[in-house]
Amino acid sequence: MVKVGIVGGTGYTGVELLRLLAQHPQAEVAVITSRSEAGVKVADMYPNLRGHYDNLAFSVPDVATLGACDVVFFATPHGVAHALAGELLATGTKVIDLSADFRLQDAEEWAKWYGQPHGAPELLPEAVYGLPEVNREAIKGARLIAVPGCYPTATQLGLIPLLEAGLAEPSQLIANCASGVSGAGRGAKVGSLLCEASESMMAYSVKGHRHLPEITQGLRRAAGCPVGLTFVPHLAPMIRGIHATLYATVADRGVDLQALFEQRYANEPFVDVMPAGSHPETRSVRGANVCRIAVHRPQGGELVVVLSAIDNLVKGASGQAVQNMNILFGLDERLGLAHAALLP
Repeated sequence: MVKVGIVGGTGYTGVELLRLLAQHPQAEVAVITSRSEAGVKVADMYPNLRGHYDNLAFSVPDVATLGACDVVFFATPHGVAHALAGELLATGTKVIDLSADFRLQDAEEWAKWYGQPHGAPELLPEAVYGLPEVNREAIKGARLIAVPGCYPTATQLGLIPLLEAGLAEPSQLIANCASGVSGAGRGAKVGSLLCEASESMMAYSVKGHRHLPEITQGLRRAAGCPVGLTFVPHLAPMIRGIHATLYATVADRGVDLQALFEQRYANEPFVDVMPAGSHPETRSVRGANVCRIAVHRPQGGELVVVLSAIDNLVKGASGQAVQNMNILFGLDERLGLAHAALLP
């Protein structure tokens, strides 16, 4: 049984971790922390978890208590894991960070996008980027795992097969992506209010979004050369989901793109390459740790369109974190994650 600690369990990714781990047969949540909610029972804050965590209460973060766990998840804003990760690693526990603290390998690049100095640059060389479809072997031996962001997960999984095969023009990539409002977090923000977000859709951060360098870093690794990416995120009037419409120029019109994608993800339990001509919907992945992908070549031209859909809180965050935990501890990768998506 894997003994689990969670730092920052009051946000959407924290409660999603709790929901998924509640049905995991080989994991037990022993500690969950929140400075602001210390003493509050988890089931009182989240009634959906009644009957699963009735005796578990939030506590103030303590290195000794957390260090007694086999693995600690950070479901916190950026900058928090910087302060504690090193101390926890020194106790021998593994760290799986859902924030952006260790996703970028360049500390100066991180500081540029997140507006503060990187708090633990000495840990970056050993941080493993937790995209299982790319780094499964490295994840198995990791001490510190950086769980990818939601936009980066959907975008990379959609474009990697083309770049790995050397088929796409790497300097002309476009990612047009829409996210549900839960991607903005649980904190009170005017833009997340029902009256502001409902029945409306808008692009934002067109000049540059924090996930841009993370996506570029991953695509550059897949391509083996520099890439040029235009990334435009949108806020969609839904609670959960990421829908990525991805564009790449593929001059070779004779390649069987459907076969390429099917072969690349043939052994991936959480990537579903849909039949030719499909259009994946965000509702088809709601609550599930799966990325559904469809590839198109409109009018038989050079421009290829890849459609990629995930649940931003599951495959885009907490589900992927649990998937990493399973790999890290040599468990069946599907444990706690095999359930179907919710419909309607």
